[in-house]
Amino acid sequence: MRAAGRAVVGRADLVAAVGAHLADGGGVVLTGPGGIGKSTVLDVVAAAYPGPVVRAAGAEADRWVDGGVLADLLAAVPDDVVEGLPDAQRETVLKRAGDPVALRAAWRAVLVAMEPLVVLDDVQWIDAVSAEVHAHAVRVFGATLAVVVAGRDEPAQVGLLVPRPVLRVAVPPLQAGDIAELVAEYGLSAREAQALHADAAGNPALALALAAEGQAVAPPSAGAARVRAGLAMLSPQARKTLLLCALASAPTTRLLLRAGRADARQELAEAVAAGLVFLDADTIRFTPPGAATVVADLATAEDRARAHRVLADAVVFPDQRERHLALASDRPDARVARTLVTAADGALRRGARDLAAELFMLAADRTPVDQAATRQRWLVAAAQAGAGAGLEELTRRAVDAVLSADSLPLDRVRVRMALAHLEGQRVGDIPEVFAAAAVDAGSDPAALAVLHLWRAWSAVITAHPASAVAEAEQAVAHATATGDWATAALGHAVIALMYRLMGRADHNEPLAAAFALPPAHLDGSAHLSPRFVHARFALLDDRTADAHAELLALLAVVERGTAEEHVSVLRALVEVTVVMGRCADALDYAARAARVGGSARLSPGPGWYACALAELAGGSIARAREYAERGVAASEQEQDNVFLRRHLYALGQAHLRAGDPAGAVDVLRRIPELEGPRSIADPSNLRWHGDLAAALVATGELDAARALLDQTRAALVDKPHGLGVTARLDRAEAAWHSARGDHAAAVDLLDRAVGRFTDLGHPIEAGHALVVRAQVERRARRLAAARRAVDDAVRLFTGARARPWLAHADHLRARLDGHERARPAELTATERRIADLAADGATNREIAAGLYLSVKTVEATLTRVYRKLDVRSRTQLARALRRP
Repeated sequence: MRAAGRAVVGRADLVAAVGAHLADGGGVVLTGPGGIGKSTVLDVVAAAYPGPVVRAAGAEADRWVDGGVLADLLAAVPDDVVEGLPDAQRETVLKRAGDPVALRAAWRAVLVAMEPLVVLDDVQWIDAVSAEVHAHAVRVFGATLAVVVAGRDEPAQVGLLVPRPVLRVAVPPLQAGDIAELVAEYGLSAREAQALHADAAGNPALALALAAEGQAVAPPSAGAARVRAGLAMLSPQARKTLLLCALASAPTTRLLLRAGRADARQELAEAVAAGLVFLDADTIRFTPPGAATVVADLATAEDRARAHRVLADAVVFPDQRERHLALASDRPDARVARTLVTAADGALRRGARDLAAELFMLAADRTPVDQAATRQRWLVAAAQAGAGAGLEELTRRAVDAVLSADSLPLDRVRVRMALAHLEGQRVGDIPEVFAAAAVDAGSDPAALAVLHLWRAWSAVITAHPASAVAEAEQAVAHATATGDWATAALGHAVIALMYRLMGRADHNEPLAAAFALPPAHLDGSAHLSPRFVHARFALLDDRTADAHAELLALLAVVERGTAEEHVSVLRALVEVTVVMGRCADALDYAARAARVGGSARLSPGPGWYACALAELAGGSIARAREYAERGVAASEQEQDNVFLRRHLYALGQAHLRAGDPAGAVDVLRRIPELEGPRSIADPSNLRWHGDLAAALVATGELDAARALLDQTRAALVDKPHGLGVTARLDRAEAAWHSARGDHAAAVDLLDRAVGRFTDLGHPIEAGHALVVRAQVERRARRLAAARRAVDDAVRLFTGARARPWLAHADHLRARLDGHERARPAELTATERRIADLAADGATNREIAAGLYLSVKTVEATLTRVYRKLDVRSRTQLARALRRP
């Protein structure tokens, strides 16, 4: 059913953990805000439980009805069980009522007769009598009783309702990719789904409601109706607190306390329960963000002005104070406008771009009508800051105001490029914006410099290096003529990057020209700057330590910059730390990139690519594949050929690592199909060549593999930066020789690859080469040599915390040791394979991805296996499978 399908999205690991804990003995407490998915987790856990289940839920309206929840539990007892109870207990169960002693006895009798899983939902509303009767049973039966409860919080009595040991889980928000899967039926683009994830703060119920509302014929006021309904649930004091949150630029509980709201935490708890806000530690977020506007609009002008004056005295930063003082009055005032601009500049310096954009817009609004030129300047600044902060509505309002006036060509081009900025990775698909900007620019060299630079960036995204170079050269020429050194430096950086992509040996010359220019402030463009390109070249040249140091320095800068800068540097740090074998760092940087990109409503491709790479190295192959598949779809939607190629590269690796070389060949062959027509010729840029060659060998296409290896080696001739690529080719060619029976040649190549990777400081790649060597030695029946190679690989993978690689090496070592598991004969082949993977610690989702099955099929199969082997947990399953 539809609900059952949704229930498992993003929750496979959580469901598995709950099931395993229940099987081993003990209780489970799930907590979280309304709509986070507690009930759906209970649905799946109950459906997968191998024994009978009785379930009930509390209700706020019935919390004072004595024995109400217990009556629902007793009503769920099957008739045949009731008939088998002693007379007194049977009568109590049938009446579902009685004195406390009788209820205790009846409930104990049911539990003895059924040995069920007891499921209690919305436990915060359980009545006192039901809680006391069930708590008594928990004390009597202890860990032999299986209980799972769920509620919005964990009041004191909840601990009495579950046996020890207790697994306590705060059900987390879903990830962006999970939300995308959840709302797939609504046909949203990847970017829209990611924005929906941000609006809903990962809450699945809210995401589904917002997605359905967006598709419905209902008017936009439907969202306002939901907010009004939520406000109606709040006390008057909570509504006052919520208005302060709605008017604050960055609401926090500390700010509310400073504003005199002594009971802020209790009042916010009301708003959370009403589904209006989400608390992330001290930070308060409206869900969806538009709810803040509705809350403010529903207040009177007098209440809003009063609240702004209160906030002006409570905020910490001067720029925030000026914002609230300005919003307390709508009258034009040149002095106020100047103060707001000063505050906006301060907000930019501390990285508060959203606040800066609003302050520039306020300054334009407060500028007297006779100062039109000044007002235009602040509108342009608002558009640029708003685009950098991802504030689409504010940016478009500022752009429309500039374009509707008699504006200078440079101003008109700048605001049109703010619209291009909003498009992110879709910038290659907005020809009408560039056409209009060309008309606005006319023959103005300053405007033309900006326009050509953006056209160059558009060509970079669509992977047309020659066009990007031509546009960047014009940008440099116009910028140099007008002394616009920032645009000139960025243009040189584009040329250098494209020269490198095209395989030109002179790619460092434009970069040197950029560094020779007078210093310029590249606000918002650090990810396109000569400094960033220099760090990228260091990575491509296998100077990973240099790249790492440069990127860490840049990270300190972009943390106060635009979201694009921040995500780009984090993504580059993932690439570097994966190569360096620092998998924990890579996973952290990737998570931050995805979080920053999602909050700013950016194109999801860059963040998901970072996640795919990090998962391949130190996380889960199944999760890497999910990120890469979603990234491919997102990049195709946005005509982003840069990250389309990168996601195909990650997806090909995932297929290869999962034992599907044919799938890897299909995916990886798409990359040269994209690169060839665009004259992309540098093998060090995206190192797919060795992986495709290895996949071709594994599928028996030895001639195609040989041709690819020779072609790639020819492209590296006379290139001093090709050692890392060459070592990967050596590893792939070793597989080619081994497939032809020439194991000695294969070992020689692998020894050379390991040495090169070791010298370069690439431990995971060296470990990969050692794994290949172990496989070659095993085929040659040199088991001792194979064991030494795999032991060396394990040491490298352990040091790098490369978990999927370590699992692969451990599996190979077990095969070399000759420890074949004793599998019970009564299991089918599919059951045996799934059972082995589960015993090895794979989650249901990982098993499903690896065997190309649905998660439901895996769950059902494991249930059968548990019954056949008479086990109740994965720990017991592992013991049973290894039993001689």
